[in-house]
Amino acid sequence: MQAFNWRLFTPGKGLFVGGVTLPLALAELGLIDEYEFVVQPRLAGHGPTLFAGLSKYVELKLVGRQEFVSGAVAMRHEPRA
Repeated sequence: MQAFNWRLFTPGKGLFVGGVTLPLALAELGLIDEYEFVVQPRLAGHGPTLFAGLSKYVELKLVGRQEFVSGAVAMRHEPRA
């Protein structure tokens, strides 16, 4: 983690990550300052669970929302202080 920690604290456009394992590790370390979730209007009934195994709750505050023609909704959240 130390190899790229300096990037996380340098002002700029940020670092976007996806998947399941890396975001979980970053959340555990408290290194995520904004979460963006895109919800598709489709039920899959299977697949990975986001942040499964997180050791504690992270209370979030909605800071932005955008709807798309497809019906998808992107929501941006920040951790509550």
